[in-house]
Order: sequence, then C-alpha cells, then structure tokens
Amino acid sequence: MAEAEPYLADPAELGTFLNLPADDVRLLAALRAATRRFRGAVRHPVSLVTEDTVHLDGSGRALLQLPAAPVVQLREVLVDGALLEGVRVKRRAGVLLHPGGCWPDWAEVEVTYDHGHALVPEEVAEAVIDQARAIYRLDPAIQQITTGTESVSFAATAAVGITSQWQAAVEAHRLNRGDDA
Repeated sequence: MAEAEPYLADPAELGTFLNLPADDVRLLAALRAATRRFRGAVRHPVSLVTEDTVHLDGSGRALLQLPAAPVVQLREVLVDGALLEGVRVKRRAGVLLHPGGCWPDWAEVEVTYDHGHALVPEEVAEAVIDQARAIYRLDPAIQQITTGTESVSFAATAAVGITSQWQAAVEAHRLNRGDDA
C-alpha cells in the first residue's frame, strides 16, 4: 500500500511566508502538526493512498460507508472471504452499493481501493499553511510574561485556534458526519 503524502501543503510555500528554507526543522514540524490536525478533523488522509485495504462490518443496509474518499479505484470487495462482483460506488462520497440489495449483517467486508486526491485541493493546502504559520509562531514554552506591574498569560490551546477558512475546508472534506450529534 502506498502511504499518504506526509504534508498537505508544500513546505516551500510555507517557507516563503515565514522567510525560512523549506527544510527548516521547526517549519516542517509545524507543517506536520497542521497536516495531522486537518486529517484528524476530516477523518481521512485527503491525499492519494493506493491499494488501501479496510475491514468493515456488514450493515444490513444497501449502502456501506468507506472510511476515506473520494474513491479513485475500487480494486476488490470480499464478503466473508468471497469475491463480490458488481459493487457500485459513489466516488465522491465514498459509499458502496451492494449489487444484491443489502450488505449482510455480521459479515466481514474487506475492501481494497485507491482513495484521496493526487493533488491536494487548494483550499486544503491554504488552510493547512495558515494553521502551520500559527503553530510555528507559537512558543509553547512561554506561559506568562511579567513586566513591572503588568502580567500577560498565554494558553497554548487558545493561541492556535481555527479560522473560517479552516472551518470551511474541513466541512467540505469531512466524512462520516453522523456521529457529530
């Protein structure tokens, strides 16, 4: 299986914003952290993964949600070890339609497929770069600064929030929204 790219944005582009070389260790750490945060928020890798094999439980319903999308290629579907032909796929949503009506309850469904984007969508890359810039500028070692009679405290969690651009990109690419309630 080919793994997803380590970053959802170009380190050189982030380097331009921060006036740093693209191989700067802190820059790459910030970009890695922002990438992990985005992938966690949308619940899938976003970038292209080939020959990924997932094991799902039969749902007793006609539709079966895959854990990542968009689906680039459906390679193989096995139900309790037997090859199932004729499975239809909603590529953008990452949903499989059983050819015979319903996915059997208590069945193990093994799906091998390619998913994600060969080129990371621009809105995702921009949101990740913004987040990486904020993470890079945050110095978690400084908790409080006191000068004379004035004191300012910083909370690391408050310092790196989310922007409307981030929220829009996450909403556009997030899967499995049913557990948000």
